[in-house]
Amino acid sequence: MSGLWARYNAMLEAQPLLTKALTSLTGFTIGDILAQNFVNDDGKPYDPMRTLRLGSFGFLIHGTTGHYFYGFLDSKLPGTKPTTVATKVLIDQTMWNPIFGLMFFGYLNVTEGKSLDDYKNKIKADLKTAVMGSWAVWVPAHTINFAFVPPSQRLLYINSIQIGYNVFLSFLGNKKVESDDKEEKKEL
Repeated sequence: MSGLWARYNAMLEAQPLLTKALTSLTGFTIGDILAQNFVNDDGKPYDPMRTLRLGSFGFLIHGTTGHYFYGFLDSKLPGTKPTTVATKVLIDQTMWNPIFGLMFFGYLNVTEGKSLDDYKNKIKADLKTAVMGSWAVWVPAHTINFAFVPPSQRLLYINSIQIGYNVFLSFLGNKKVESDDKEEKKEL
């Protein structure tokens, strides 16, 4: 196990962006596999394309943007004093969290070939749930992250927790949303 850890750290040192992208690919892939096989009770068979969409989001979006966002945050707010940690958590949860949600739902929308109206409906229906749902996990997780985890290891730490959280995201991201037209017909 120590050899694997040493190789991971060497790769992180040599190619931090790629390593973090691959770490996020792994986290999102495992999270979706768990969601489809152990959480969803819709009776549908396992959908490998869904896992591919979630995994590619981790690789292309989560790992890369996380690398730059957390690097930026650490450069502007260095240290682990309680006020610094609280400020980082506040910025992460009030600014980055909603942006992340928009990227997540947008990416799934595009990769599923859905329309802009579908995206708007998804945001109206689920962005608030995603943001507020994340507070229960990410406020304490990021408090630990920013106080104790070395900056180079942040995305690995996040992805370790993200696997469980991705079960929630996978479920929410793939939940069907009724269009405004259908909702208006129900009201009539």
